[in-house]
Amino acid sequence: MPDDITEYFAHTGITHTQSQTDYQFLNSSRRQSLIQHENEDDIDAKNDKAFNVSGSKMSTRFIEESTFDEPIHAHGDSSSDSGSDSEGKHNDEYSDDEDLKKYSKWRRFYLKHVVIDRSIADVSILDSFMYNSDLKPVEEERRVWSWYNFAYFWLAECFNINTWQIAATGLQLGLNWWQCWITIWIGYSFVGAFVVLSSRVGTAYHLSFPISSRASFGIFFSLWPIINRIVMAIVWYSVQSWLGSEPISLMLRSIFGKDLPERIPDNFGSPNATTYTFMCFFIFWVIEFPFLLIQPHKVRHLFTVKAVLVPFASFGFLIWSVRKAHGKIALGSLTDYHPTGTAFSWAFLRSLMGCMANFSTMVINSPDFARFSKSKHSALWSQLVCIPALFSITCLIGILVTAAGYEMYGVNYWSPVEVLEQFLIRSYTKGTRAGVFLISFVFAVAQLGTNISANSLSCGTDMTAVLPKYINIRRGSIFCACLALCICPWNLMATSSKFTMALSAYAIFLSSIAGVVCGDYFVVRRGYIKLTHIYSNRKGSFYMYGNKWGCNWRALVGYLCGVAPNLPGFIGDVGAPKITVSIGAMRIYYLSYWVGYFISFSVYIVLCYFFPVPGQPVKNIFRDKGWFQRWAEVENFEDEWKKSLLKDDLSDDKIDVYEYSRGKTFL
Repeated sequence: MPDDITEYFAHTGITHTQSQTDYQFLNSSRRQSLIQHENEDDIDAKNDKAFNVSGSKMSTRFIEESTFDEPIHAHGDSSSDSGSDSEGKHNDEYSDDEDLKKYSKWRRFYLKHVVIDRSIADVSILDSFMYNSDLKPVEEERRVWSWYNFAYFWLAECFNINTWQIAATGLQLGLNWWQCWITIWIGYSFVGAFVVLSSRVGTAYHLSFPISSRASFGIFFSLWPIINRIVMAIVWYSVQSWLGSEPISLMLRSIFGKDLPERIPDNFGSPNATTYTFMCFFIFWVIEFPFLLIQPHKVRHLFTVKAVLVPFASFGFLIWSVRKAHGKIALGSLTDYHPTGTAFSWAFLRSLMGCMANFSTMVINSPDFARFSKSKHSALWSQLVCIPALFSITCLIGILVTAAGYEMYGVNYWSPVEVLEQFLIRSYTKGTRAGVFLISFVFAVAQLGTNISANSLSCGTDMTAVLPKYINIRRGSIFCACLALCICPWNLMATSSKFTMALSAYAIFLSSIAGVVCGDYFVVRRGYIKLTHIYSNRKGSFYMYGNKWGCNWRALVGYLCGVAPNLPGFIGDVGAPKITVSIGAMRIYYLSYWVGYFISFSVYIVLCYFFPVPGQPVKNIFRDKGWFQRWAEVENFEDEWKKSLLKDDLSDDKIDVYEYSRGKTFL
């Protein structure tokens, strides 16, 4: 077996996904290349033995022939969640396999339970990282998302408790309801634009975020933005699970009595949580867990239920609140603090920035779902329009419910769910209990759907890209859920100010990543990506950036420059009141997303002007004109990729903007 899996691909002619029949009748060129190791009869015997499982679908990187005395039986599923559904099934099939019995018990355990695909048991982590079925460009058969699918996706995403809390944060800063709603429209309009910009590389080249980030950060340094996204997914999974505990609590109190929290002894030992609230959090966490074990395409029915039920429950809750307030809502500021002048301007901007910070994770990984676009524009106007429109409507519900709650109870509730809690406390009748239970149930479903689609699946997908040999989407999702228990989200969610601080912290790091990626794709590379190079770590690959570490130092400098201005304000916010910083530093921090995005964007393109990057299609990125993004045809990409691996050095490869399509460019 060659030391490099890519050399094996290049010289044997094996495709990445082949059926049993394909392997049993290997072509003559492959037999010729192997004859130096074994005679043809031995090869045929091994092939027959390796594929004696009738009708099995193979999705292997290669056949293991030389590491063991006999080939290990290969198995798997070439879908994006490879191994998730078939892993246990195949393990049962091979549990009594004679070939495995000759190995030690630890080796058998490793082959059966640790590696995702036994056929790549001895492939290095590096080789599996470079190219596998989860990372390859999406072929036409799987590109099925039309514009209405994106609209439907965001409709399901926008209804959740967290979105309402984002809206209510502006009310906590002293804005009235309509001022707060204006910030929502502006903030989510910017979000829609950033999501569309980030998703274009996924749409045009059908690449996921872990692969597209290689272009700007480098083949190996791309691990840094991927790990950032994994960490944020885990934190958000924890936060959303904590929010899901609130409707669980209301359902329990609707059944067992409104004084249930007082009847359960509190031995938790935290000022921000009790034994009862942690119990509700853990119940919701346990309810979520089985959904992590289901393949992503099978869990879609949950999103369908969410999209149907949640709008009705939300508008029903709004109508109920307004009726209980006798048709009146508080139209002015809901706090004793009424900002004016400069103070008002900064309160306005902080409310606006909360929307953008809330979306910082979805912005950078938007290629993950844009790669399934059916056409060039499927992910363009649908997202540009639907994100601000749908989220603004959802936020308006939260704002009006909070304003109605203030009219009734004289309290500026941060979360609209707290208003629903007051309904139960102040009127514990059969009708109220039933209404609160049903609305809480739907809100719990909303949290469940959001947490799976936006966090657990994102974490699982990114971890699959980092360690595809050992982690599939199911394992990555389980890892996300387990670590979420260690985050202590009750401390992050103790007050609206702490929540806003947490959002800003996320935005500091993720906005700088998004700025570098945007500058590289739109200004430096003008929409041009060489796909064969982005999957290769060979010498001369554009995205190895001329060093063995595969690191683009320009991206690193741009990233650090975007993060640095926000750090003093972040330290002052986290360390308050013990640590104080200047008002100027705090105001820069309040604009963290814009500051991080545009500074990293600007620094990166300036560095690329003075130190041009390999593979840029224009010589002078400021003066030369040209836009080269085309709809890539990737049906035969794997064959093209294998041909490129016949070269030991890719330095002679030329920039060809028509390499993957002769069609027109598109924006």
